[in-house]
Amino acid sequence: MSNNIAIIGGGNLGTAIAEGLIKSGFARPSAITITKRNTATLKGLQESGVVVSADNNKAVRSSNIVILAVKPFQVKEVLAGIRKDLNAKHILVSVVTGVYVAEIQEVIRKRLPVFRAMPNTAIAIQESMTCISHADAKEAEVKCVHDLFAVLGRVAIIDEKLMNAATVLGACGTAYAMRYIRANIQGGIEIGFDAVTASLIAAQTVKGAAELLLQKGTHPEHEIDKVTTPKGCTIAGLNEMEHQGFSSSLIKGIATSYQKIARD
Repeated sequence: MSNNIAIIGGGNLGTAIAEGLIKSGFARPSAITITKRNTATLKGLQESGVVVSADNNKAVRSSNIVILAVKPFQVKEVLAGIRKDLNAKHILVSVVTGVYVAEIQEVIRKRLPVFRAMPNTAIAIQESMTCISHADAKEAEVKCVHDLFAVLGRVAIIDEKLMNAATVLGACGTAYAMRYIRANIQGGIEIGFDAVTASLIAAQTVKGAAELLLQKGTHPEHEIDKVTTPKGCTIAGLNEMEHQGFSSSLIKGIATSYQKIARD
């Protein structure tokens, strides 16, 4: 299957996807078309060889993979506008938060593979955690979309009913992790480091901890056991954090975010 890709919506997410696909070699710049009303803001992509256009229909006609990256309130209008140009050769991928596959199918009124993908902001550096669900897709089409997002980070195929949960854990989770790192930096400054050095140590330590789990497939407690010695400073700190509600507050925060997204 050829990789002719139309990205409908040249905002932050759309441009990050385009940049990641080019850097990874998944698609040639000339095989990617990205659309936006104000194309002047896409000058950098255009200079790299990407086709920049304000014409959604032309972009769809020249592609076999269509990535919808517009605002939620724009989805119905944009889909209605490109509906006549969608056909059996297309794979439609929505990265729009909160818009269900059934809603997309209701607008396009055509039977073609429809995917939802939920990346996070680390897609800008090809380190996203992207969750994908789909309908009416063949194995080869699932593999194609999986491979596309795999070059932009890690991928999990999930049931669509878990997409709200994926948004909280994978997308909101970036903010939760950043808040932990920020607190770590503040603690580092309090015990003697300057802000720049504390930031470096905190960020790299978190990155290393995450890579241990990803590469070795171990449980966090297994890695914690390696650095907690009897009567040591690590276990003393961990116990104090737990006394102050560290784990429970994080779990409650995740649950609260999920309840909010489920209500809305």
